[in-house]
Amino acid sequence: MYVTAALLPVFVQVALTFVVLFRLGAVRLAAIRAGGLVRDEVVLDDRGWPPKVRQVSNCFRNQFELPVLFYVLVILALMTRQTSDFFHVLAWLFVLSRVVHAFVYATSNHVGWRFGAFAFGALVLLAMWVLYALAILLAPALP
Repeated sequence: MYVTAALLPVFVQVALTFVVLFRLGAVRLAAIRAGGLVRDEVVLDDRGWPPKVRQVSNCFRNQFELPVLFYVLVILALMTRQTSDFFHVLAWLFVLSRVVHAFVYATSNHVGWRFGAFAFGALVLLAMWVLYALAILLAPALP
């Protein structure tokens, strides 16, 4: 039960990454079909793409920043049997913040809303790491 409860938010976060990837593919394909791209300007970096493509590309790249710390934490927590109902609630709050962040990033890109979602998720993840570290450091030695 606890393994499933801990991994379910991970699966949703992974699914979000693929949703953003498919969105990136769609906006890149639309830009290619619209024409006007210079091959040499788009093969090495994003600067040659239209702003909407760069926006979604940045959103996709962002899925490999904070979420990596989340993945590592969940794996460690499962390995050391340090998950709890509270851990699961925090995990869902983090993933929810990432969904909101990605949605805002890939649509309106309203910086205030995007930052709010990012900051909330970062603070939740920080709390998860602090609680995990305390549980490990203050617990008796693992068998």
